[in-house]
Amino acid sequence: MCVYVPLFLLTNQEVCISKKEKIRINNQIRSNEVRLVDENNEQVGVVPIEEALEMSRHAVLDLVEVAPKANPPVCRIMDYGKYLYEETKKERKAKKKQHSGTLKELQVRPSIFEHDMDIKLNKARKFFEKRHKVKFVIKYRGRELKHYSDGKNLLLGIQEKIADVAKPDQEPKFESRRISQIFSPIKSADKKKPKEDSDA
Repeated sequence: MCVYVPLFLLTNQEVCISKKEKIRINNQIRSNEVRLVDENNEQVGVVPIEEALEMSRHAVLDLVEVAPKANPPVCRIMDYGKYLYEETKKERKAKKKQHSGTLKELQVRPSIFEHDMDIKLNKARKFFEKRHKVKFVIKYRGRELKHYSDGKNLLLGIQEKIADVAKPDQEPKFESRRISQIFSPIKSADKKKPKEDSDA
């Protein structure tokens, strides 16, 4: 749990950021001199560690080692608790944006009736609304394999009918007695209505 307070009172404890490397703050910093950046993100220059710590205490903030491998290490005065809190929020938002959904599969016969195809397409549209990918699989049985091109034409028809909500990830893939193609949801077009003239 992130504490939304300066951490200079916790200098005897080790500070970690989840699975990231341990970051030294305040009295954990081992260098005698540091290149200091103040709370306004302005370069102060190379100063003794004691002076840097005093400046951070005066600002009621933390001294954080942001570039430990530099010579001397670069330290910044900041509210480290607030920084951790904001980083956690950013990570959560990033995870939500990265959510690409799962891959759903819909099987279709080459001789499918139009009504049955509409049902499959409606299912696909619901999957796309939830940001899932959909794999259409056309399976052949027996003599249907003679009309192999029908499957490709069927996929082209599917592509046209769902073009407003999805796009193909790849060309149709031929595998033995089946043809498949994966479709991904597209970002919905802006549905914002044009602003009406308020002067009317």
